[in-house]
Amino acid sequence: MELTGWVKTYDWGKQGIQSAVAQLAMANDPDFVLNDEETYAEMWMGTHFCGVSIVKETGETLDRVLKKDLPYLFKVLSIRKALSIQVHPNKCEAERLHQERPEIYKDDNHKPELSIAITPFLALVGFQPLDAIIDYIDEFQPLTKLIGQEAVEELHEKRDTEALKNCYEIMMKADEKDIAKCIKDIAKNNKAELKRNELLDIFNKINQDFPNDVGTLCLFFLNLVRLKPGQAIYLGANEIHAYLDGECVECMACSDNVIRAGLTPKYKDVEQLISSVIFDGAEPTSKFFMPYRIDDTVQVFVPPVDDFAVMHVNIRHIVDSYKLQMQAFGSILLTLTGSRILKLNTTEGPKEITLSRGSIVYIPVEAAPEIEFLHAEDCGEDFTAYIATYNYFRKA
Repeated sequence: MELTGWVKTYDWGKQGIQSAVAQLAMANDPDFVLNDEETYAEMWMGTHFCGVSIVKETGETLDRVLKKDLPYLFKVLSIRKALSIQVHPNKCEAERLHQERPEIYKDDNHKPELSIAITPFLALVGFQPLDAIIDYIDEFQPLTKLIGQEAVEELHEKRDTEALKNCYEIMMKADEKDIAKCIKDIAKNNKAELKRNELLDIFNKINQDFPNDVGTLCLFFLNLVRLKPGQAIYLGANEIHAYLDGECVECMACSDNVIRAGLTPKYKDVEQLISSVIFDGAEPTSKFFMPYRIDDTVQVFVPPVDDFAVMHVNIRHIVDSYKLQMQAFGSILLTLTGSRILKLNTTEGPKEITLSRGSIVYIPVEAAPEIEFLHAEDCGEDFTAYIATYNYFRKA
């Protein structure tokens, strides 16, 4: 089944045709009307009730056709300015938060997620090693003043997660005027230090987009990770992060639960974030999530959860056809480049679907044990697609 994705126009998205979300939506849906002034942030592919995909042929929603929800939600993100400082709750927390505050936490599921860069991508991911955080606090004296000498000295002495949690909590809960003064003092007096640590442009950009927001100061606590196209990060429950710039495909458990604490006009649940977040520090290189390669054409990102896995398919244009082994689980394919004819089995018998940039296809259970990518007439460039599916690779 060919699908239409659900486009989200959040403020942080890239504008007009600059957005990959808009480009893919235009290629996918002839009825999509581009607004050059609109910010196109996300395209959702799946059955989550906040953005259900539509079956092109019938106009029905995918969940109605399947008569069930998929365990994952597949997305494309186009980021112009920072998303919130956030964590996603674990399953137990999600159930409790949804029961207590359903207007904020809209479902009861956890939300581990995998993001694969399709352009150069910048993100804050997890806490830095303790020594690096201490060095930053010492180097940027306005930060020491904001947190307080007593807490900073305790961090120096104990060098443990409890002392780190205390410093971070003090900063996140500080008075808005004190936060604003800290940011202004750093911007005025610490330009050389920011530049030496390769933070000047990022600090100024975040502060420009979110003036005097405490999230700007998270640059001194969290790892700054730069992804090249094809590289990925995996974010388990309670891992603090914020996407800053770039475009990616993203897959997650079927949930929209986010605990936010900065860089957002939305509700900030600082208490819950402090309670939930993992304060263990690690080097930024440890945040890269590596796929394993099936063959020269396909590699698979296999997270440590059952909800989802993502296959990256890259077929060279000189290859006549390629057969991909699939298990009997419903999957969603998104085409980024090139053109192929997808041959697969359905309840109505064998079917062929022409794929090109923007094509979104639901691959049914009946397609197992294999689908085939045939040569198309317009096949002058390599074919690239991502396929989200249930994580049957963990049991292989």
